[in-house]
Amino acid sequence: MKSCGVSLAAAAPAFSDEEKKMAAGKPRSKTKEGTLSLTAEEREELSGLDSLLFGFLNLHEDGAKTETLLLKAVCCYESLILKAEGKVESEFFCQLGHFNLLLEDYPKALSAYQRYYSLQSDYWKNAAFLYGLGLVYFYYNAFHWAIKAFQEVLYVEPSFCRAKEIHLRLGLMFKVNTDYESSLKHFQLALIDSNPCTLSSVEIQFHIAHLYETQRMYHSAKEAYEQLLQTENLPAQVKATVLQQLGWMHHNVDLLGDQATKESCAIQYLQKSLEADPNSGQSWYFLGRCYSSIGKVQDAFISYRQSIDKSEASADTWCSIGVLYQQQNQPMDALQAYICAVQLDHGHAAAWMDLGTLYESCNQPQDAIKCYLNATRSKSCSNTSMLTGRIKVLQAQLCNLPQGSLQNKTKLLPSIEEAWSLPIPAELTSRQGAMNTAQQAYKARHPNTEPILGLNETPISQQPLPVHMITYSQVDDQSSPAKRKRISSPAKYLEQLRTDRDNLNTTQKLMLQQLESQFVLMQQGFNKGQNSHLPGSNDEQPSFSTDPALYLQAASTNIQTSHRMLPTSSVTQGTAFNHLSHIATSGDQQGICYTKESTPSGNRSSVPEISSHTEDKPNGCAGVKGLSNRVQQLTAEPICSPNSGDSTSPNFISDNPQISSLLIGKANDTMITGACDKVNSIHPESHTTTNNSVASLHSSIISTTALKSVDHTTTFGVTSISSSHIRLQTVNGKGLENSHSSKNTSLPMISRKPDSPIIPSMSVSIYSNSTEVLKACRNLDKNGLSNSHNLLDKCPPPKPPTSPYPPLPKDKLNPPTPSIYLESKRDAFFPPLHQFCINPKNPVTVIRGLAGALKLDLGLFSTKTLVEANNEHTVEVRTQLLQPADENWDPTGTKKIWRCESNRSHTTIAKYAQYQASSFQESLREENEKRMQHREYSDNESTSSDNTGRRRKGPFKTIKFGTNIDLSDDKKWKLQLLELTKLPAFVRVVSAGNLLSHLGHTILGMNTVQLYMKVPGSRTPGHQENNNFCSVNINIGPGDCEWFVVPEGYWGVLNDFCEKNNLNFLMSSWWPNLEDLYEANVPVYRFIQRPGDLVWINAGTVHWVQAVGWCNNIAWNVGPLTASQYKLAVERYEWNKLQSVKSVVPMVHLSWNMARNIKVSDPKLFEMIKYCLMKILKQCLTLREALITAGKEVIWHGRTNDEPAHYCSICEVEVFDLLFVTNESNFQKTYIVHCQDCARKASGNLDNFVVLEEYKMEDLIQVYDQFTLVSEFIMLLQYHPPLLDTGP
Repeated sequence: MKSCGVSLAAAAPAFSDEEKKMAAGKPRSKTKEGTLSLTAEEREELSGLDSLLFGFLNLHEDGAKTETLLLKAVCCYESLILKAEGKVESEFFCQLGHFNLLLEDYPKALSAYQRYYSLQSDYWKNAAFLYGLGLVYFYYNAFHWAIKAFQEVLYVEPSFCRAKEIHLRLGLMFKVNTDYESSLKHFQLALIDSNPCTLSSVEIQFHIAHLYETQRMYHSAKEAYEQLLQTENLPAQVKATVLQQLGWMHHNVDLLGDQATKESCAIQYLQKSLEADPNSGQSWYFLGRCYSSIGKVQDAFISYRQSIDKSEASADTWCSIGVLYQQQNQPMDALQAYICAVQLDHGHAAAWMDLGTLYESCNQPQDAIKCYLNATRSKSCSNTSMLTGRIKVLQAQLCNLPQGSLQNKTKLLPSIEEAWSLPIPAELTSRQGAMNTAQQAYKARHPNTEPILGLNETPISQQPLPVHMITYSQVDDQSSPAKRKRISSPAKYLEQLRTDRDNLNTTQKLMLQQLESQFVLMQQGFNKGQNSHLPGSNDEQPSFSTDPALYLQAASTNIQTSHRMLPTSSVTQGTAFNHLSHIATSGDQQGICYTKESTPSGNRSSVPEISSHTEDKPNGCAGVKGLSNRVQQLTAEPICSPNSGDSTSPNFISDNPQISSLLIGKANDTMITGACDKVNSIHPESHTTTNNSVASLHSSIISTTALKSVDHTTTFGVTSISSSHIRLQTVNGKGLENSHSSKNTSLPMISRKPDSPIIPSMSVSIYSNSTEVLKACRNLDKNGLSNSHNLLDKCPPPKPPTSPYPPLPKDKLNPPTPSIYLESKRDAFFPPLHQFCINPKNPVTVIRGLAGALKLDLGLFSTKTLVEANNEHTVEVRTQLLQPADENWDPTGTKKIWRCESNRSHTTIAKYAQYQASSFQESLREENEKRMQHREYSDNESTSSDNTGRRRKGPFKTIKFGTNIDLSDDKKWKLQLLELTKLPAFVRVVSAGNLLSHLGHTILGMNTVQLYMKVPGSRTPGHQENNNFCSVNINIGPGDCEWFVVPEGYWGVLNDFCEKNNLNFLMSSWWPNLEDLYEANVPVYRFIQRPGDLVWINAGTVHWVQAVGWCNNIAWNVGPLTASQYKLAVERYEWNKLQSVKSVVPMVHLSWNMARNIKVSDPKLFEMIKYCLMKILKQCLTLREALITAGKEVIWHGRTNDEPAHYCSICEVEVFDLLFVTNESNFQKTYIVHCQDCARKASGNLDNFVVLEEYKMEDLIQVYDQFTLVSEFIMLLQYHPPLLDTGP
């Protein structure tokens, strides 16, 4: 397999001296210094080994030769790196990371990848590196960073040969993060991919069914499970797990029938599951639960005993046994079982609650209180308030008891302290002994599976993750004795290997040589460099890992970076998802169904959801045996937050002048291009000194004011992007040399010829005509065939902007809202009003009194008129909780959250109007009742404070919000749409200066009008408009609306908050916590929109709205013909592509229509559009010729009037000109479109597809050539022709 990463050609010069010695008769494997060397044949074999083979190499069975070769290569690479004092090409570290990854040596793979990242400015072009990095993060459950790495792979290379593996892991991670919509999409993308994968199609189908179950879509889950059982040759393990899930669902879910029928079905399914897999402890446990629920106590005990015998001791099993004993009036046996449960899992809330109930039934309230307190301290406790109330009752009873009565009373049970010391039942001790014996035997057979913490490695709690990724605080999770590991002395281990040198196998000899070379290095004091100070967000001194043995740090001892550590707990749990074989177990077992708790400070805990044994609550978690045919509980805490806890913001290499100069080298100090400071490697979590977002950098390449060639450095504002041919060399500079040693080294530098760029480029100016573009396209090789990067293929993947710097002072966080008061029609059409609204410095503008000034008849949009016009028109309804506008509480009213509950349904205008009216009448009745109550209470007690207090406690009142009512039909809504033509041109639904009017087809709610019918408390959650277009909103009345607005430059901060709270910024429903925003120095505009007021939301502005009274609103989007609007739309187009979210506005289609219809005088806007056209034209020409060369016919299809733009039916990216349609779809004239990448995944040679062409290439070329920059004078003549005197 050809590597997607780096070639081993880089190693050739370094090994040349060794080969000369071999040719002179020296031993082939060693030199006179005793170091290993690689032969030409070995280097050739290694050239095909990279991260793409992870999961497809079995090194333990038939791959012993490959494993030995990899170990030898690692040893050789490390020796060369140490010998050259780290002054080697960055590709060495990338390849070293690949080798360690294939060996499953994750700490060293992580270190090597980190070093490669720090040296390679355009690391994002290397898909194999990003993929390997994502796999390492996935192994450590660092889901937040794994998701980012995998998304960048698919963005850089959509046709990546391991895309199926990526989609599978993304599906798993999004499921853990409760982003079920994204999870389902990626599972489905993995399912349609015909490429090989480490999981079979039926296992992926199981994950989809389980996803439905996790979402409590039980009928869909049941249907998917049953359909899976119909599969021919279904593997026994998958069959057993599917039956297990069906059984557990029938036991728990009331929707699946009456109790007797459900339990009968559950037992049948579980018995069939055990027939397929008799050794499943989980199925035995579930069967015991079912027997217990129908009163078959003896059968339940037998099943529980089988569960303990078949699997590792489970707290859930012992808790269930305790419940049975308690039901059989055997309190002492119940006590022992509960103690076993809480000793296995100190945070098992159900066991602590049941134990407290047991003590309370035995009249031992003091012990009961202790148990209840332990239950409330558990993260999995779901009824804390009830327990707190019970504790208060028991404490009150104790206070009322006579003094000394408890001491004189005989206890039926030992106290909790005494019970803790009771002998554990023989079943548990024997099971634990058997498990320990099995683990020791496994370690004896696989000595390399657990890292040796010696000179060559550091504990993972001290391992730095790449500086661009990690921001979490180091967590000490050694509170439990079971989590502590004894670490043998590395020196003793080295001495042990030396003593037994003659009896070592090849692997152990390689390990010994590696340890010896690095131990010598440590003794020489090589790693005694001074640490550079990288201030955190609080300007505090970070801690550094100082282990001298890590070759990454040995290679660059003075290049220390501020980093955050993985929690120690992730060491023992790190393999939870390895090879996708560890998926959470079902039911009450700790599993993949996590409940996320977020606090305003950013702390987040992820704990398994554990059901009480006294009340069955479905968990819907299940396990499938994967590659290693094992099922283990996922108890690791996923690291999903980039800024967990109180950790400071990370700092990056280019933020520190010393490190920047060290990496760039003194030779580059005089280069003007050095100002870029490796900007491409800076990730968005760093603080910068410019207000330009990192995301804006990606568009800067198409918004340059001096763009002569697409390969040249382009600028926007004060930020520059370095292109490939001026990439700074960071390994040969003097700064790097001086950082290692003051003496000059005579070691030869390892160099390599630069690889051909992974993403091809064309040195064609946007001012070139189509002939030159065509000529350049024909010079491209097949690497030019890519369906991605239509707009920004010379830039790294987009990033959210960092918070503008310097931060605003606290007194500037509530800025006044820009407002314009209109008194006449002339004011509304005054040109400066338009300029004021579209000015990027004004995120929002409120135009007061617009309706009155223009004499708009708002009554046409009143509820009464709407009912009379079209009473059966469809209304989308959102069911929400009535809350204060500036607060958002969880349903229990106990804590503030970001997630905004909003369930969707549908009704008609007439029915919603009836609800709106009845809501108003009900409010009047409540108001009258409150007035009556005010006569009995003090005048100082206000209604608002009473409401606030009540709302904080919950429960909240449920309301319904009528939204997204389509008014696009000009026949049904003729009068309403005609009235809106009175508006100024820049806010009209249709106008020549509105980009959305040039789409050529309808996008509901964007270039058409939508209506909103509201009752007090109706919420439009936080969002940016589709593709960052501007929006217009008019309040019809009679009530007001309250708006909250955040400038576009801060959307990255809100995106971070959404990620912290397990929310998808683009797709989830969220309501910001104002306290969080103010703490992060985010300004919030807050104002009231009254009837007749128009709110203009500028491009990219974040906003959320709540109705104060009963009112209707109308809204639509507008695209001003400005460079700022186009740039932000393109940026969001690319960000959507990275996030696998469909862009509602097809920017490629729109760009070509703009070129056809619009004359542009703004140079910035022209250059961006022209660049886009050139890229698309290049792609179409190259792809078309490649298809014809391959013998694939391109069939003319054309386009009809008002035909919408096309999107891939699989991945939802825009598809332009060349449409890939299945033969069946083409025959049926349904034309289900695929992009090229998805078509090739389904059919590698495209045999099952036809290619339809929408545009003649001559037409596209003509449009491209005719789109030229015009002068402003010509524009004035075009739009404002002079009045000519035609005479009498």
